[in-house]
Amino acid sequence: MSIGNKIAAVRRTLPAGVELVAVSKYHPAEAIREAYDAGQRVFGENRPQEMKAKHEILPRDIEWRMIGHLQTNKVKYIAPFVSMIESLDSERLAAAIDKEAAKHGRTIDCLLEIHVADEDTKSGWDYDELDAFVRGGGFDAYRNIRIRGVMGMATNTDDETVIRRDFMRLADCKRSLADCFGPEFDTLSMGMSDDYPIAVECGSTEVRIGSDIFGAREY
Repeated sequence: MSIGNKIAAVRRTLPAGVELVAVSKYHPAEAIREAYDAGQRVFGENRPQEMKAKHEILPRDIEWRMIGHLQTNKVKYIAPFVSMIESLDSERLAAAIDKEAAKHGRTIDCLLEIHVADEDTKSGWDYDELDAFVRGGGFDAYRNIRIRGVMGMATNTDDETVIRRDFMRLADCKRSLADCFGPEFDTLSMGMSDDYPIAVECGSTEVRIGSDIFGAREY
């Protein structure tokens, strides 16, 4: 099945209002171009230099989303063009994004990555720390960041009860924080190839699909 047909197949499973981010990390520009030609415009990457290189040779109307852990010293590579940083996971990173966005006269949309999985290897804010930071006005100083919502990953397990628990926790986190932000706080990014149907049931507004579209990663 072609990449275009795979995208169409995924889209048929998504309710209206759920955005598809095609996770193109580790895949060549040619594969992204095939997805683009099939109508896909939003792509997710997790390595800043790789994203920058692809941005330079692919159509300019692509919306690039940073979905992986982002080091503060790598923000500069993507600040001029990135559509959204979905992996804002610390105050230190927020300061770095704000600084680089200001250099380019931009306001960068961001999602708050929250750690809910039973795995220490996954990144993200501890919710209680994030809640205290937000309610203490922690983001008020960052004029070049717009917080659009919440992102997270479920525990890597076949136990659907655990996966559903994690996604419901993320949905609860978004609801709890909503009163601290404006109407633009509208995104709940959760769900990948293996678990996105459950995420959609739990209220996801954006799914990040890689292998179901591009096949196995090329490391």
